[in-house]
Amino acid sequence: MDSAVLIESFADFARSKNIDRPTIIKVLEEVFRTMIRKTYGTDTNFDVIINPESGDLEMWRTREIVDDNSEDIWEPDKIPLAEARKIETDFEIGEEVAEEVKLAQFGRRMVQTARQTLIQKVKDLEKELLYIKYKDMVGDLINVEVYQLLKNETICLDSDGNELVLPRNEQISKDRYRKGDSVKVVIHKVENNNGSPRIILSRTSATFLERLFENEIPEIYDGIISIRRIVREPGERAKVAVESFDDRIDPVGACVGMKGSRIHSIVRELNNENIDVINYTENLELLIQRALSPAKITSMNIDHDAKRVAVYLKPDQVSLAIGKGGQNIKLAGRLVNLELDVFRDIEGQEDEEDVDLNEFTDEIDKWMLDEFRRIGLDTAKQVILVGKEELIRRTDLEEETVDEILDILRREFD
Repeated sequence: MDSAVLIESFADFARSKNIDRPTIIKVLEEVFRTMIRKTYGTDTNFDVIINPESGDLEMWRTREIVDDNSEDIWEPDKIPLAEARKIETDFEIGEEVAEEVKLAQFGRRMVQTARQTLIQKVKDLEKELLYIKYKDMVGDLINVEVYQLLKNETICLDSDGNELVLPRNEQISKDRYRKGDSVKVVIHKVENNNGSPRIILSRTSATFLERLFENEIPEIYDGIISIRRIVREPGERAKVAVESFDDRIDPVGACVGMKGSRIHSIVRELNNENIDVINYTENLELLIQRALSPAKITSMNIDHDAKRVAVYLKPDQVSLAIGKGGQNIKLAGRLVNLELDVFRDIEGQEDEEDVDLNEFTDEIDKWMLDEFRRIGLDTAKQVILVGKEELIRRTDLEEETVDEILDILRREFD
């Protein structure tokens, strides 16, 4: 193979992968020096000159002339006088001989091997450049195109055609994609396994929601409003605590926008995820009240050592505080970093349609009912509203036991 064809084809391929000229020259030189070492045992006395633009290649071997009877004639950088004079008849001992080495001298098989090595080098460089590019972009919001739908993940392409991965557990449950769809994602993690980069995307992380807020609300992008905390149940509900550094700007109003114009675009992007925007405060009691919105709290007792809060509400506010499947109280607890236990205000009116847990002592063991009371649940409806997953998480009851108890309580209202 002609050297110009080899170099030009490699250079074109490398440039198509956005590899710069110095790197191309370095890779070419490394491959040709490997060929030299395999053939001559060393490359210390060789010069390799490459111009990837024109395809020019020059390889020169430099050796010192020694006497024919010298013990050094077997050294790779020495040449006997008789052999040197076959090149030029007037050479003398001590002078240097520079010979040009042609690519054809290495043989067809070695040249073909070099060609394959060059292609592999480009692929390795491409992986390295991909890793370098994305490792500093973790947390950035980008648009990708859906390329392939697999069982546990979706393969996406960035603007340069690189393959990125959106795992199933990083997708919102309501997301449905087709090949060619454009999707907003955040770069979640960048892994490098044995030289193979894996760029993991996410739509469920709190960072994704934070970037959407930055995109839609100029005051956040400009730093006038700060997002202090975000908690999410992706696709269902989120709570975002915001704070303004300008007393003239209402942070909640700025985030929601006129008639919800700003928040609506974010909600649509998240497949109608319900977003509560809360005005952040260092006053813990006030923050808890805002976190449990729309429920109205009557009073609360904070146990800082146990990191628990007993929250008291009117009976008609309990279900609002707990929320569908316990989402509201769970997210509120995560937002304030405390375990919230909801209790009915004893001075409030009783819910005539609800049933006190004491009424079930003939069907449910007392210690099980005590587990519910420990987390602030003392009526059947409260337990049902919290939901199975939250009950398992917050009590010492097994899943099967929770299922049985919920069946008993639901039958009471059937």
